[in-house]
Amino acid sequence: MLAKVEKNLIHYESYRKNRGVALSAGLPFEVCMIVAFRSMPKTISMTLPFLFALATVLPASSPALTLEEAISLAQSNLPAYLAQASRVDSSEARYKATLGPYFPSVDASGTTASHNTSGPNYSSNVYDLTASLRLFDYKRGPTRDISRYDLNTEQEGLKRSLLDLQFDVKSSFYIVLASRGILKQREYQLDNARKNYEVAEGRRKFGVAKLSDVLQVSVRLEQARFNLVQSEGTLQKSLSELSSLIGRPVVSADELQGDLTFDMPLPDEKLLSEAQMRRPELLQAELAVKRAESNQSLATGDFFPVISGNLRYSKSDDTIANSIPPFINPMEDRSATMLASWNLFDLGKFYRRKAASIDILTSGENLKETKRKLQLELRKSYEDFVTASRNVKVAIEQDKQAQQNYDQAFGEYKVGKGDILSLVFAETLLSQASEQMVSSALNLYLSKALLERTAGIENLEDLPSATGSEKR
Repeated sequence: MLAKVEKNLIHYESYRKNRGVALSAGLPFEVCMIVAFRSMPKTISMTLPFLFALATVLPASSPALTLEEAISLAQSNLPAYLAQASRVDSSEARYKATLGPYFPSVDASGTTASHNTSGPNYSSNVYDLTASLRLFDYKRGPTRDISRYDLNTEQEGLKRSLLDLQFDVKSSFYIVLASRGILKQREYQLDNARKNYEVAEGRRKFGVAKLSDVLQVSVRLEQARFNLVQSEGTLQKSLSELSSLIGRPVVSADELQGDLTFDMPLPDEKLLSEAQMRRPELLQAELAVKRAESNQSLATGDFFPVISGNLRYSKSDDTIANSIPPFINPMEDRSATMLASWNLFDLGKFYRRKAASIDILTSGENLKETKRKLQLELRKSYEDFVTASRNVKVAIEQDKQAQQNYDQAFGEYKVGKGDILSLVFAETLLSQASEQMVSSALNLYLSKALLERTAGIENLEDLPSATGSEKR
């Protein structure tokens, strides 16, 4: 079998050499391929075209999924975000509808009737066309303002929904990357446990190790297998969550592009505070104050009259069918009227205006409370990010020390200077340190995503890093 493989390799090298010579001579690519094929045995020259055809039939590997692409897919497929976008369209239509009172309205009506009386029977037809225009209505302006504030509130709600979407996708994306990293670490742990077992078993066969040594490492080996199976299930669950968010199945974690790095500068806290002032929740609270003020103006409208003008055209005809000849009495009427209605007294309108004034104060206090909560949330998120950054550095150093400790324990046990408990304990500490390093990187990225959400920005990298924050 080995001789056959070497023979095929020699033929393949002859194929490459002849093709290279033909190409260097300036021959077309098709001629070069023919020359190369003729220099090979019949069996191999018949196999290569089949391989080339198979390569063209097999589907190409799908491009890696980036975080930006995942967010874009979620924007197109996530029902909660699409529902909020529909609410914006609905509010925009209602806002446009408030233009109605500023334009005339036209009504047309028609009536036909047949009368059977003790006198002559007759029929009548009446046609009316009325155009009316509201000349003065104090409530028109506040009503339109309220509708505009409702539209702006829904638009800010769409931005808020986008921030929530980005946070959810980022968190799920980072969790998949971390689960993939932990899976690799546990595969490495399984290799270490298997290596320990092989060394212990080999030493026992030579009579320099006890059976208890083999049993100790075999227990650790089975635990490593259990941890690997558990991490595979965790990875599949995280893939399912990401697939549900983006509306596209993600079969393998290898489809994701990116890794959890450990170098991430701290942003300027002042810039974060400035960016937070543009958060949708804060702008919605400000719009609530303006809406309460417009509600007060709407309640004030009850104290003003409503003046409207009407233009009316009416045509009617009465017909007596029994008369000879039939009697027809046509009549046309054109009129212009002006109507003014004014409520002189209504006890409820005084209390409605008072309630609207109280609502303004309430909205103002709610705005202050929103600012307080957002500032506290930003501060806590920033401290979490700082803590996660510090933990990453500690975790890296701990993993380095644990690796050195395991190598030392393994070398000592291999030459008979160390005991099996020290080796198993060192390997366990290494596995914990390796997983903790991945978990600390995940916590760093999750705290970064939360800080971006609390600051109301898309990417933390868009802000300049703090000059003195690295020393913290």
